[in-house]
Amino acid sequence: MNQAAHTNANQTGAFPRNRITGIAAAVIATAIVLLLPTPEGLSPEGQRTAALFVGALILWASEALPIAVTSLLTLAFQPLFGLMDLGPALGNFMSPVFFFVLTMFIIALAWTKTGLARRFAWWMLSKAGTDATRVIYVFVIGSGTLSMIVSDVPAAAIFMAIALGIFAKLGIEPGSRFGKAIMIGIPIGALVGGVGTPAGSSINLLGLEIIVQQGGERIPFVNWMAIGIPMVAILLPLTAYVVAKLFPPEIENIGVMEDIEAERERMGRLSAGERKLIVIMSTMVVLWILSSWPTLFPEVARPLANVFLVAILGSVAMFLPGIRLFSWKEAQDATGWEVLMLIGAVTALGVVSRDSGLAQWLVDTLLSGLADWNTIVILLVISTFTVVIHLMLPINPVIPVVMIPPLMLLAEAAGLNPALFALPVIFTASCAFLLPLDAVPLVTFGKGYYKMFDMLPAGTLVSVAWVIVMTVLLFVIGPFIGLL
Repeated sequence: MNQAAHTNANQTGAFPRNRITGIAAAVIATAIVLLLPTPEGLSPEGQRTAALFVGALILWASEALPIAVTSLLTLAFQPLFGLMDLGPALGNFMSPVFFFVLTMFIIALAWTKTGLARRFAWWMLSKAGTDATRVIYVFVIGSGTLSMIVSDVPAAAIFMAIALGIFAKLGIEPGSRFGKAIMIGIPIGALVGGVGTPAGSSINLLGLEIIVQQGGERIPFVNWMAIGIPMVAILLPLTAYVVAKLFPPEIENIGVMEDIEAERERMGRLSAGERKLIVIMSTMVVLWILSSWPTLFPEVARPLANVFLVAILGSVAMFLPGIRLFSWKEAQDATGWEVLMLIGAVTALGVVSRDSGLAQWLVDTLLSGLADWNTIVILLVISTFTVVIHLMLPINPVIPVVMIPPLMLLAEAAGLNPALFALPVIFTASCAFLLPLDAVPLVTFGKGYYKMFDMLPAGTLVSVAWVIVMTVLLFVIGPFIGLL
């Protein structure tokens, strides 16, 4: 649709045809699920929950309505479908994960506003020198390292901005292998790095909260890192190697070292804002790590062992007099409200799927046969399915909500720790780079340096390595952190 037609449609309230189709498909699919005979073993409430899930998934995937609007609809239809009163539904919607994601947007703004993220990126480049292949490694590993603390999208956007500056200076145009390698490597690196710590991605905390909602024990921060950090340490260099081999740069270097040092010189010494942010973030990371051993805290200080509380206090500190890194208006403008609404909606739907018996029915119907399989094979199947499902459902927060409850029940039936089957879903929910359909790859895809299927070879190889490395780490480290 051209701009004039789009403007006219917005003024008249008209909907593009594809949006009308999406809404119609959601309504029809919901009605079909509601009108079908209730399957044996599934309660009427479970059937209505399934209908709500189907309709919401179609609307989210098609974006026939804004994602935030569909999220609100899932709240409204819970009481209308007789699943849950509005008050409890709103309580489930405004979960700790909702506020954690809000703080992550604030923290990401702090890194970009103070310039600390850009300083880190140029420091990484100074260590690589000007060799083009080594520069590819820096962009992959750098975006991944940053995304362990800053969420994936800002991390990818920061390194992309620096890459575009280098491209402009060198005259690198779309079609360049060097440009293709960097623009594909940045989002893959960011998604890999995001699994290093629970704070690295909203998906991580969402999945961990679902485990608790479903009756499991909370996974300590350090226990996650015991698997996440080795994954990142193995997969980031591997990703850089794969990308550099698939798209060998057609240039030998990106200029002279003096250019990189000149850029660092222009940034000057650490600003007051950067120093304040380093202190705040260091304190938060220490408290997050200490949260794994709450018994070390005296009674008065023990609440600080809560991961969500530390994130809230850290983000609030950024607004205090004498620190004030930015205004609330700036933080408000930098917040992805659609992401927040989606997180709230899928969290609330996860609770309903458990309470209505839908999760248990899915286990009994679809997964019960898996309980007799070898545990390693089950983990490989779960992880592979989670990778492939991104092609049909490129909405990462939905995947843990749909998959974790039934898989936890399956693990319990097999006499295993429920978290053993849930963690592969949470880790692999970020493995979304077979095609640039997720928000993180879309950051660089829109710049035109690679086509849709250019990502598939690298994405496939890294995804296979991801599944294997994660499964091995779960079995090697699992016994030491109580998973096995």
